[in-house]
Amino acid sequence: MKLSTSVKPISYLKAHASRLIRELSSHQGTLIVTHNGQAKAVLQDIRTYEQTQETLALLKMLTRSQENAKRGKVKTLDATFASLEERIRTFKNEEV
Repeated sequence: MKLSTSVKPISYLKAHASRLIRELSSHQGTLIVTHNGQAKAVLQDIRTYEQTQETLALLKMLTRSQENAKRGKVKTLDATFASLEERIRTFKNEEV
């Protein structure tokens, strides 16, 4: 969907919900729903929503990593792998 056609009033959504959902599903997009002339909601196909959520999660992890690096809370690669190996050993011993 083009941005120029992706803004619809709520009355249009009510009248054409099934068609809009089919279009969103097949073309991966976002629809902006207006009420009284103002943008009030967003309707997305599930794949676009999931991609957005994954992107946000990655951005949060990147931000936390940058903050930790600024605070000096970093490990060498060797220390990280050693820590992971210890956690794996501990986990395997708990399963037995």
